[in-house]
Amino acid sequence: MSHDSSQLTDLFVIGGGINGCGIARDAAGRGLSVTLAEMNDLASATSSASTKLFHGGLRYLEFFEFRLVREALIERETLLRAMPHISWPMRFVLPYHADMRFDSETPTSRLLSTVMPWMRGRRPAWLIRLGLFLYDNLGGREILPGTRSLNLRAAPEGAPLQDKFETAYEYSDCWVEDSRLVVLNARDAEARGAKIKVRTEVLSAERVDDLWKVTIRDQDSGKTETVFAKMLINAGGPWVGDIIQTKIHVNSREGVRLVRGSHIVTPKLFDHDKCYFFQGEDGRIIFAIPYEQDFTLIGTTDQDHSDPSEPPVCTDAEQDYLCAFASKYFAKPVTRADIVWTYSGVRPLYDDGASSATAATRDYTLKVDAEGGAPVLNVFGGKITTYRRLAESALEKVGMHFPDPSGPWTAGVALPGGDFPVQGVSDLIRQVQTDYPFLTKFWAHRLVRAYGTEVWEILGPAKETSDLGEDFGATLTEIELTWLMDKEYARTAEDVVWRRNKLGLRLSSDQVGRIENWMATRLDANDTHQTAGQKKPR
Repeated sequence: MSHDSSQLTDLFVIGGGINGCGIARDAAGRGLSVTLAEMNDLASATSSASTKLFHGGLRYLEFFEFRLVREALIERETLLRAMPHISWPMRFVLPYHADMRFDSETPTSRLLSTVMPWMRGRRPAWLIRLGLFLYDNLGGREILPGTRSLNLRAAPEGAPLQDKFETAYEYSDCWVEDSRLVVLNARDAEARGAKIKVRTEVLSAERVDDLWKVTIRDQDSGKTETVFAKMLINAGGPWVGDIIQTKIHVNSREGVRLVRGSHIVTPKLFDHDKCYFFQGEDGRIIFAIPYEQDFTLIGTTDQDHSDPSEPPVCTDAEQDYLCAFASKYFAKPVTRADIVWTYSGVRPLYDDGASSATAATRDYTLKVDAEGGAPVLNVFGGKITTYRRLAESALEKVGMHFPDPSGPWTAGVALPGGDFPVQGVSDLIRQVQTDYPFLTKFWAHRLVRAYGTEVWEILGPAKETSDLGEDFGATLTEIELTWLMDKEYARTAEDVVWRRNKLGLRLSSDQVGRIENWMATRLDANDTHQTAGQKKPR
């Protein structure tokens, strides 16, 4: 069977989350032709609803997930070097008290309860220090400082906490702007030749001879088209099982366990830039993280979520749980009245049969099905910190079906805007303010943290605020909005104020409505222009 070369691609990737975009970028950089389809906006589900940390997962050591933790710890610094604008080092403060307990599901808890029954599920200080020693040394740190102890009675980190906390351990991990990470991977993939199709639903995929025949529909125009692919990548996140059953119709013994993680955001609860790691009496942990300069992010929960089509929300019960959890540490109680925003995401964990959502593995599993014709790779699980290594592992399996693909290349290669040193953010902000003196400190900081060295490309020769076009509020202007639509796939106000940035925390509903109207008008004008351009002269 012959096919129009414009309709033929090496890889067709289903899913525009971090795994799908990471795989597309890696594959395009190896010379493979790639088409990616995302039914909504990029990072519209799990990948914009994480706790926003590049971390090894300190508590995963209790589940003996040493390979996963080591891989994640190594990745922290690899990723940090490639995206110092959207990721940065963060110190974590772990207050200690004698009643700290394990989740009863952990192998460590069961082992200690057997060997030392008088522990009765407690996390002793020596065990925490051992875990932190492993955390410091498993991943070969070069940039991030190691663990130290804090006297909370004297250290400023103790001021927001209750007096009963006297000692804490401070260790390193990293922050990341999760949804921007996805968009930058997609942009880099496109720059290397990939086709990125947002708001494009995969209606069906079937094997025809030695190819996949994929039928897709543009959600905005309603138009359908057919793409032929030599290999299919199912990176549908929470929908990976649904895609297997209803779209591609292949047999798979693997499945996902959907776990909802919810977060609350409050006005900032402390003045320093460190994060708190709190341990609960139920054995779970939460973080309290400095967020968007003026807020504190608290999360996350672990609740099973039965249906991927049901939008996840932070329930009243989860809000109460997070407030009560944090209030056992902070001197000033956190209440529902303090909450200014909530969000929730569904983590598609590999279903390893664990008896609780907390105990389910955070590792990833990649399975290729080549029975009956063209191969498909199904991606199960994963965490944001290991997305690049997941992509490399996926390309190892892809490479078995393609002749002479080049090898791994992404380690240390900067994402768009990230071509400056890890320690160079402050210098970049100062230079932006020098070149554009009309920017406030908050504005310059926000732009550098979002766009890095691309700030100059966005602002161009602007000499004053009026050169940036319409002002939509909270430092968002027409020139930036145009960039987000032309370069970063944004189509709606929600795409902009909750995924490309978090200005939804600062904008009124009327301001968001103005953004929506402006974007819709611009899209209509572009569509009209394109349609007119396609008409043949009489």
